[in-house]
Amino acid sequence: MVILTFLSPIVPAEGQKVRPIIVASKPFGESFLLAEMFAQLLEARGFEVDRRLGLGATEIAFNALRTNAIDVYPEYTGTGLLAILGQQPSADPREVYREVSREFGRRYGARWLPPLGFQNTYAIAVRRTTARDLRLVTLSDLARNSRTLRAGLTPDFIGRADGLPGLQKAYGLRFQSTRALLPAVKYHALAAGEVDVIDGYSTDGFIARYDLVILEDDRAFFPPYEAAALVSPGLQREVPAATATLTELSGLLSESAMRRLNRRIEVDGVPVARVAAGQLLALGLTSRATAESRMSATDASDRGVLSYLWGQRVTIFGLALRHLLLVSVSLIAAIAVALPLGLALERGRGAAESVIRGVGVLQTLPSIALLAFMIPLLGIGVIPAVVALFLYSLYPILRNTYTGVRDAAPAAVNAAWALGMTPRQVLRYVRLPLAAPVIMAGIRTAAVLNVGTATLAAFIGAGGLGDPIAAGLALSDTRMILSGALPAALLALLVDGVLGVCERAATPRR
Repeated sequence: MVILTFLSPIVPAEGQKVRPIIVASKPFGESFLLAEMFAQLLEARGFEVDRRLGLGATEIAFNALRTNAIDVYPEYTGTGLLAILGQQPSADPREVYREVSREFGRRYGARWLPPLGFQNTYAIAVRRTTARDLRLVTLSDLARNSRTLRAGLTPDFIGRADGLPGLQKAYGLRFQSTRALLPAVKYHALAAGEVDVIDGYSTDGFIARYDLVILEDDRAFFPPYEAAALVSPGLQREVPAATATLTELSGLLSESAMRRLNRRIEVDGVPVARVAAGQLLALGLTSRATAESRMSATDASDRGVLSYLWGQRVTIFGLALRHLLLVSVSLIAAIAVALPLGLALERGRGAAESVIRGVGVLQTLPSIALLAFMIPLLGIGVIPAVVALFLYSLYPILRNTYTGVRDAAPAAVNAAWALGMTPRQVLRYVRLPLAAPVIMAGIRTAAVLNVGTATLAAFIGAGGLGDPIAAGLALSDTRMILSGALPAALLALLVDGVLGVCERAATPRR
């Protein structure tokens, strides 16, 4: 049946112009892999694909899907049932699939394709020495010892009904402390002894890598988590052939196969695209020529950091340009708004502090939260990222403009008034030149902060140097992380240096 599907692929109608299919993933290894398999299968059938891999937590990815900002991403039925629909768990996989299929279609117009063939349930893991010393076999055993243990859990797991809150109700877990850790970071923290308990997934390659013990869910708290492609309303309506193509993967991936594939990318460091191409070929879904064109990319798993960075130089340069675009557009917009506003507030000082403090409240919002708030309004990609960065840039520019002009050399200002200069002349020829260093300091601060904050734009599909950082964290690849972090640091120095030159040019010599 697989061979017949391959020999008679579903392709767009002749002459029909089909828009790019936006394939996304969440920020962990298996999601990267499944999304890449979706993308390569679509490309093999003649579709153009736009990858938006490594989106933030479930809420970000699903909000993007239901608003048609993305077309498809891999999701799990148990996550859909509890985290999105907020319904009670069931132990029957077929019942869970029927429920999420019906309710997602009715509420959101989204469609669950038939499951891919494996489950990837949550797994609570501890070091083997911890399990031996405390005689931990089940989650009930963990509950009896939990007050002496430190937990390192993903932010998604901490807040979800099928995560920590549900476990606390079902088992009475009360940890000594709970830290929010990114998916790949938590394994390093557990191995290093910084935490004692983590959440993972049953197919994770890191479990074998660190020789961890998975505790038995003896009260059957976790529901079935069957992996499947979750498709947007827009894709079903506009490109039904793409939806049909994605069903070719349904039922073909086993749990043992996924554990092996995850180990290749998470432990052996094989590139995700290479692993995906090999598996599609093994399943008979692509031709050898197609797979080999994907797999011919250099396998850099044994290369050093410098060699890796040099090999990725073209990609890094393109990401740096995208990053610079995000920073420059948002910064120019912030200057255009904050500079005149600061000057206006200086002339009417009564409400100045209240306005500036109100703008400063934006600085208290976590960056990823502000980016997530933008998705329902602006979708994902460059526009919401630029808007968020613009909002973050306002405060330092506004504060420094107001303070610099207000406090500019009172003696010089008084002398200007004594000479009979008008308020506009005093502002133009005295206050602004004297305030220039303070104003530029605010702009430089905003610019450097923007370069760093823009790396988080990867979690809403905006691209830039955050892409390799997010992927590297998900895949525990230090070289990949450095390929984003080092250029971002250099870009921050470059931007600050250019603005430093502008500051010297704008500052009066006497």
